[in-house]
Amino acid sequence: MRDKVIVITGAAGALGQVVADRASSAGAAVAAIDHGSHGPASTSRRLQIGGVNLSDAAQAERAVADVVAAYGRIDVLINIAGAFAFEMLTDSDGKSWETMHRLNLLTALNTSRAAIPHLMKSNAGRIVNIGAIGALEAGAGMGPYAASKAGVHRLTEALAAELKGKVKVNAVLPSTIDTPANRRDMPDADFATWVSPDELASVILFLASDAASAVVARLDRAIQYTATSASKHNDNAYWVTRLRG
Repeated sequence: MRDKVIVITGAAGALGQVVADRASSAGAAVAAIDHGSHGPASTSRRLQIGGVNLSDAAQAERAVADVVAAYGRIDVLINIAGAFAFEMLTDSDGKSWETMHRLNLLTALNTSRAAIPHLMKSNAGRIVNIGAIGALEAGAGMGPYAASKAGVHRLTEALAAELKGKVKVNAVLPSTIDTPANRRDMPDADFATWVSPDELASVILFLASDAASAVVARLDRAIQYTATSASKHNDNAYWVTRLRG
Protein backbone atom coordinates (compact mmCIF):
# COMPACT_ATOMS: atom_id res chain seq x y z
CA MET A 1 0.00 0.00 0.00
CA ARG A 2 2.91 2.35 0.57
CA ASP A 3 2.75 5.43 -1.68
CA LYS A 4 -0.28 4.18 -3.60
CA VAL A 5 -3.14 6.63 -4.19
CA ILE A 6 -6.35 4.97 -3.00
CA VAL A 7 -9.85 6.34 -3.54
CA ILE A 8 -12.44 5.07 -1.06
CA THR A 9 -16.14 5.83 -1.48
CA GLY A 10 -18.48 5.68 1.49
CA ALA A 11 -15.43 6.60 3.55
CA ALA A 12 -17.42 8.09 6.44
CA GLY A 13 -19.29 4.84 7.12
CA ALA A 14 -18.31 2.18 9.64
CA LEU A 15 -16.48 0.04 7.07
CA GLY A 16 -15.16 2.95 5.03
CA GLN A 17 -13.50 4.56 8.03
CA VAL A 18 -11.69 1.34 8.96
CA VAL A 19 -10.47 0.75 5.40
CA ALA A 20 -9.32 4.37 5.08
CA ASP A 21 -7.47 4.27 8.41
CA ARG A 22 -5.84 0.93 7.61
CA ALA A 23 -4.75 2.14 4.17
CA SER A 24 -3.32 5.34 5.64
CA SER A 25 -1.44 3.36 8.29
CA ALA A 26 0.05 1.23 5.52
CA GLY A 27 1.51 4.32 3.87
CA ALA A 28 -1.08 5.05 1.18
CA ALA A 29 -2.37 8.47 0.19
CA VAL A 30 -6.12 8.21 0.71
CA ALA A 31 -8.92 10.16 -0.94
CA ALA A 32 -12.02 9.70 1.22
CA ILE A 33 -15.24 10.42 -0.67
CA ASP A 34 -18.62 10.46 1.02
CA HIS A 35 -22.13 11.83 0.72
CA GLY A 36 -21.84 13.45 4.14
CA SER A 37 -20.25 16.86 4.28
CA HIS A 38 -18.79 16.64 7.77
CA GLY A 39 -15.49 14.97 8.53
CA PRO A 40 -11.90 15.58 9.57
CA ALA A 41 -9.89 18.21 7.75
CA SER A 42 -7.80 17.16 4.76
CA THR A 43 -4.07 16.62 5.15
CA SER A 44 -1.28 16.06 2.65
CA ARG A 45 -1.92 12.28 2.81
CA ARG A 46 -5.68 12.26 3.43
CA LEU A 47 -8.00 14.14 1.09
CA GLN A 48 -11.54 14.51 2.43
CA ILE A 49 -14.19 15.05 -0.25
CA GLY A 50 -17.67 15.40 1.25
CA GLY A 51 -21.12 16.30 0.04
CA VAL A 52 -20.84 14.11 -3.08
CA ASN A 53 -23.78 12.22 -4.57
CA LEU A 54 -21.98 9.48 -6.48
CA SER A 55 -25.21 8.25 -8.04
CA ASP A 56 -24.91 11.41 -10.15
CA ALA A 57 -22.32 10.84 -12.87
CA ALA A 58 -21.25 14.48 -13.05
CA GLN A 59 -20.57 14.64 -9.31
CA ALA A 60 -18.58 11.42 -9.48
CA GLU A 61 -16.49 12.87 -12.31
CA ARG A 62 -15.78 16.03 -10.30
CA ALA A 63 -14.77 14.08 -7.21
CA VAL A 64 -12.35 11.93 -9.18
CA ALA A 65 -10.95 15.03 -10.89
CA ASP A 66 -10.32 16.56 -7.45
CA VAL A 67 -8.33 13.47 -6.45
CA VAL A 68 -6.18 13.63 -9.57
CA ALA A 69 -5.65 17.37 -9.07
CA ALA A 70 -4.41 16.68 -5.54
CA TYR A 71 -2.28 13.57 -6.11
CA GLY A 72 -1.65 13.40 -9.84
CA ARG A 73 -2.92 9.85 -10.26
CA ILE A 74 -5.15 7.06 -8.93
CA ASP A 75 -3.90 3.52 -8.28
CA VAL A 76 -6.83 1.91 -6.46
CA LEU A 77 -10.59 2.48 -6.27
CA ILE A 78 -12.52 0.85 -3.43
CA ASN A 79 -16.29 1.19 -3.91
CA ILE A 80 -17.84 0.94 -0.44
CA ALA A 81 -20.63 3.53 -0.76
CA GLY A 82 -24.02 1.89 -0.39
CA ALA A 83 -27.06 1.30 1.77
CA PHE A 84 -29.49 -1.38 2.94
CA ALA A 85 -33.27 -1.62 2.83
CA PHE A 86 -35.56 -4.41 3.99
CA GLU A 87 -39.00 -4.30 2.41
CA MET A 88 -41.57 -6.82 1.27
CA LEU A 89 -42.73 -6.27 -2.29
CA THR A 90 -46.38 -6.30 -1.19
CA ASP A 91 -45.61 -3.36 1.11
CA SER A 92 -43.56 -1.45 -1.45
CA ASP A 93 -44.37 1.38 -3.82
CA GLY A 94 -41.16 0.61 -5.69
CA LYS A 95 -39.16 3.55 -4.37
CA SER A 96 -36.86 1.39 -2.27
CA TRP A 97 -35.89 -0.57 -5.41
CA GLU A 98 -34.91 2.68 -7.11
CA THR A 99 -33.05 3.89 -4.03
CA MET A 100 -31.03 0.69 -3.67
CA HIS A 101 -30.21 0.77 -7.39
CA ARG A 102 -28.88 4.32 -7.07
CA LEU A 103 -26.96 3.91 -3.83
CA ASN A 104 -25.47 0.45 -4.36
CA LEU A 105 -25.03 0.09 -8.11
CA LEU A 106 -24.89 3.54 -9.68
CA THR A 107 -22.39 4.81 -7.11
CA ALA A 108 -19.97 2.02 -8.04
CA LEU A 109 -20.68 2.34 -11.76
CA ASN A 110 -20.23 6.12 -11.93
CA THR A 111 -17.09 6.24 -9.80
CA SER A 112 -15.52 3.34 -11.68
CA ARG A 113 -16.24 4.94 -15.04
CA ALA A 114 -14.68 8.22 -13.90
CA ALA A 115 -11.62 6.52 -12.39
CA ILE A 116 -10.86 3.95 -15.11
CA PRO A 117 -8.86 6.26 -17.42
CA HIS A 118 -6.58 7.09 -14.49
CA LEU A 119 -6.39 3.52 -13.20
CA MET A 120 -5.29 2.37 -16.66
CA LYS A 121 -2.26 4.64 -16.39
CA SER A 122 -1.15 2.97 -13.17
CA ASN A 123 1.01 -0.12 -13.08
CA ALA A 124 -1.03 -1.26 -10.09
CA GLY A 125 -4.59 -0.35 -11.14
CA ARG A 126 -7.22 -2.02 -8.95
CA ILE A 127 -10.98 -1.80 -8.40
CA VAL A 128 -12.51 -3.54 -5.38
CA ASN A 129 -16.29 -3.66 -5.11
CA ILE A 130 -18.49 -4.72 -2.21
CA GLY A 131 -21.15 -7.26 -3.14
CA ALA A 132 -23.23 -9.32 -0.73
CA ILE A 133 -23.92 -12.94 0.05
CA GLY A 134 -27.58 -11.95 0.29
CA ALA A 135 -27.54 -11.19 -3.42
CA LEU A 136 -26.80 -14.81 -4.30
CA GLU A 137 -30.20 -15.93 -3.03
CA ALA A 138 -32.64 -13.28 -1.86
CA GLY A 139 -34.85 -14.03 1.11
CA ALA A 140 -38.17 -12.41 1.97
CA GLY A 141 -37.85 -8.64 2.16
CA MET A 142 -34.40 -8.69 0.61
CA GLY A 143 -35.47 -7.99 -2.96
CA PRO A 144 -34.42 -4.33 -3.33
CA TYR A 145 -31.04 -4.80 -1.69
CA ALA A 146 -30.27 -8.15 -3.31
CA ALA A 147 -31.17 -6.93 -6.79
CA SER A 148 -28.87 -3.93 -6.48
CA LYS A 149 -25.97 -5.98 -5.12
CA ALA A 150 -26.47 -8.60 -7.83
CA GLY A 151 -25.96 -5.69 -10.20
CA VAL A 152 -22.65 -4.97 -8.46
CA HIS A 153 -21.64 -8.60 -9.03
CA ARG A 154 -22.41 -8.36 -12.73
CA LEU A 155 -20.68 -4.97 -12.97
CA THR A 156 -17.56 -6.52 -11.44
CA GLU A 157 -17.59 -9.39 -13.93
CA ALA A 158 -18.12 -7.07 -16.88
CA LEU A 159 -15.36 -4.69 -15.84
CA ALA A 160 -12.97 -7.57 -15.18
CA ALA A 161 -13.50 -8.70 -18.78
CA GLU A 162 -13.39 -5.21 -20.29
CA LEU A 163 -10.22 -4.21 -18.42
CA LYS A 164 -8.40 -7.52 -18.72
CA GLY A 165 -4.66 -6.99 -18.64
CA LYS A 166 -5.07 -3.31 -17.68
CA VAL A 167 -6.89 -3.02 -14.34
CA LYS A 168 -7.65 -5.85 -11.91
CA VAL A 169 -11.28 -5.87 -10.79
CA ASN A 170 -12.44 -7.86 -7.78
CA ALA A 171 -15.34 -8.11 -5.36
CA VAL A 172 -15.93 -9.20 -1.79
CA LEU A 173 -19.26 -10.73 -0.74
CA PRO A 174 -19.67 -10.35 3.02
CA SER A 175 -22.59 -11.45 5.13
CA THR A 176 -23.87 -9.03 7.80
CA ILE A 177 -21.21 -6.54 8.86
CA ASP A 178 -20.88 -5.87 12.57
CA THR A 179 -21.67 -2.16 12.79
CA PRO A 180 -23.45 -0.09 15.46
CA ALA A 181 -26.33 0.50 13.05
CA ASN A 182 -26.81 -3.21 12.36
CA ARG A 183 -26.66 -4.05 16.05
CA ARG A 184 -29.30 -1.41 16.71
CA ASP A 185 -31.55 -2.68 13.92
CA MET A 186 -31.09 -6.38 14.77
CA PRO A 187 -30.64 -6.54 18.57
CA ASP A 188 -31.58 -10.22 18.82
CA ALA A 189 -29.06 -11.45 16.24
CA ASP A 190 -25.96 -13.47 17.05
CA PHE A 191 -23.27 -10.84 16.58
CA ALA A 192 -20.54 -13.48 16.82
CA THR A 193 -21.53 -14.74 13.36
CA TRP A 194 -21.15 -11.31 11.77
CA VAL A 195 -18.10 -9.99 9.92
CA SER A 196 -16.12 -7.30 11.70
CA PRO A 197 -15.17 -4.19 9.66
CA ASP A 198 -11.52 -4.85 10.49
CA GLU A 199 -11.73 -8.43 9.18
CA LEU A 200 -13.39 -7.27 5.99
CA ALA A 201 -10.90 -4.43 5.58
CA SER A 202 -8.06 -6.96 5.59
CA VAL A 203 -9.62 -8.80 2.63
CA ILE A 204 -10.37 -5.59 0.75
CA LEU A 205 -6.85 -4.24 1.16
CA PHE A 206 -5.37 -7.58 0.15
CA LEU A 207 -7.35 -7.43 -3.10
CA ALA A 208 -6.11 -3.87 -3.59
CA SER A 209 -2.49 -4.96 -3.15
CA ASP A 210 0.09 -6.37 -5.53
CA ALA A 211 -0.10 -9.68 -3.66
CA ALA A 212 -3.55 -10.41 -5.13
CA SER A 213 -2.41 -10.61 -8.75
CA ALA A 214 -2.64 -14.43 -8.88
CA VAL A 215 -5.94 -15.09 -7.11
CA VAL A 216 -8.84 -16.49 -9.15
CA ALA A 217 -12.27 -17.79 -8.12
CA ARG A 218 -15.79 -18.45 -9.38
CA LEU A 219 -18.93 -16.55 -8.58
CA ASP A 220 -21.49 -19.11 -7.53
CA ARG A 221 -23.15 -20.38 -4.38
CA ALA A 222 -20.30 -22.74 -3.58
CA ILE A 223 -17.56 -20.20 -3.94
CA GLN A 224 -14.27 -21.99 -3.72
CA TYR A 225 -10.82 -20.52 -3.53
CA THR A 226 -8.39 -21.47 -6.26
CA ALA A 227 -4.73 -20.47 -6.13
CA THR A 228 -2.85 -20.33 -9.41
CA SER A 229 0.59 -19.22 -10.49
CA ALA A 230 1.18 -15.59 -11.36
CA SER A 231 2.69 -16.64 -14.67
CA LYS A 232 -0.56 -18.27 -15.79
CA HIS A 233 -2.86 -15.52 -14.48
CA ASN A 234 -1.11 -12.27 -15.11
CA ASP A 235 -4.27 -10.48 -16.23
CA ASN A 236 -7.46 -9.72 -14.32
CA ALA A 237 -8.02 -11.82 -11.25
CA TYR A 238 -11.70 -11.96 -10.34
CA TRP A 239 -11.77 -13.11 -6.76
CA VAL A 240 -15.02 -13.25 -4.86
CA THR A 241 -14.84 -14.34 -1.26
CA ARG A 242 -17.65 -15.15 1.10
CA LEU A 243 -17.18 -14.12 4.69
CA ARG A 244 -19.16 -15.89 7.42
CA GLY A 245 -21.86 -17.18 5.19
